[in-house]
Amino acid sequence: MQPPLGLSIAPIIALLGFLGAIVIIAGAGSISDFSHIALLCAALLSVGLAALCGSLNGRGMMIGFRRSASQILPAVPMLICIAMVSTTWMLSGVVPTLIEYGLLLLNPTFFLVITCIVCGLISVLTGSSWSTIATIGVAFMGIGTVMGFNPGWVAGAVISGAYFGDKVSPLSDTTVVASSTCGVDLFEHIRYLMYTAVPAMTIALLVFFFAGLNINPTSEMATTDILHHLNETFVISPYILVIPAITVILIVLRVPTLVTLLCSSLLGLGGIFVFQPGIVDMLNGDGIFSMIGRLLWGETLFTTGHETFDNLVSTSGITGMLPTVALVLCAMLFGTAMIGTGMLSRLTHALTRKLNGRFALVGSTVGSGLFLNSCTADQYLSIIIGGNMFRNAYRRFGLEPRLLSRTLEDSVSVTSVLIPWNSCGVTQSAVLGVATLTYLPFCIFNYLSPLMSLLIAFTGFKIKQAAHAGSRRPATVKIPLQN
Repeated sequence: MQPPLGLSIAPIIALLGFLGAIVIIAGAGSISDFSHIALLCAALLSVGLAALCGSLNGRGMMIGFRRSASQILPAVPMLICIAMVSTTWMLSGVVPTLIEYGLLLLNPTFFLVITCIVCGLISVLTGSSWSTIATIGVAFMGIGTVMGFNPGWVAGAVISGAYFGDKVSPLSDTTVVASSTCGVDLFEHIRYLMYTAVPAMTIALLVFFFAGLNINPTSEMATTDILHHLNETFVISPYILVIPAITVILIVLRVPTLVTLLCSSLLGLGGIFVFQPGIVDMLNGDGIFSMIGRLLWGETLFTTGHETFDNLVSTSGITGMLPTVALVLCAMLFGTAMIGTGMLSRLTHALTRKLNGRFALVGSTVGSGLFLNSCTADQYLSIIIGGNMFRNAYRRFGLEPRLLSRTLEDSVSVTSVLIPWNSCGVTQSAVLGVATLTYLPFCIFNYLSPLMSLLIAFTGFKIKQAAHAGSRRPATVKIPLQN
């Protein structure tokens, strides 16, 4: 028996209300500190309400746990590896070298545009927004910080570019899942995506360009001061860039993400000993193995007296990622509760049962995508559930399956990073060091994509009736275990 609609929506209202209160009382930057409590309370509320109405059963909860855990648990070792990459790439001199070259070569006026374009190109080649953001994205954050840009602007440019590339890449997991779920050829799906993705990215690049014209960069003296400290603390050499070059090669060769990140961290660790003897002398107290354990696990602080530089190059190790891991696990429990109690199924049925017309159908798909991202805290589950929810409705109205696959991408894949408790939002916030609600207004491409999908649905541009409504059957999809 499914729970009533009113009870099913209560945990969502409670979660959003709790998080809204946090933003009002403590500010957007504090939301990650209390999201754990909000998610656990919402999960307990959903279980309690399901028990009261008699819809709670062990089998349902086990199904919910398997679905949620199969998607979210693989992110945990990836988060640990990302923390190690961040630490070793900083201490080996990879990030300092990229920062120095970026400061010397990049014009502040075009910095945001170049950041967005480069992240987009790398993400197209690799098919992974996570890998792009965790590597080159971190370097751009450092360059932008030294230049004096608002961190929200830099993070927005990085995320916009990375998610555009991920969305239109044939190597992307989410792109493959969206097309397969709806029974659409992969390259047909990507071509159809271009009608919404290209206009959204064009507008985003124009916004970043005009923002660059109106942002006053840090004075030349301050930049020179940072460069001086970089060269005093680290050995800056183009040879160090062999580490990110090998990483990019591994990604292009489609080596599994976890293996790539682990190899990148090991390369960075070796780079510390090869390229940075001064750092080794500074950290080596109780032997090499003890030093490696300390730098990978805990904080490595620099105290040069220059606050901006010290904050830029200090690292937090694996311990700095543990709150993020805890938040991901809490999101998994919330997804388990919503799926296992039948509340998510009840809500999705209510959203789809009275649809009428093309725009209403696409609008409901967009709204449901955002809603599912909030409920499941995972983009893969949201795409698959959304595809199953709307597949028959699109067939009933004679609309092409590729319209559904595109709308799912526009409303799920690119918006997952905008939700503070979604696994994507949690991860990118931790990696870039910028709160989700801080970078959200600057992720131009990410929130323009669903709006563009709605606009094209309203105009009917390139939207055709299916040649044989109801004849296509979607392929069976195996849920991927990596991003």
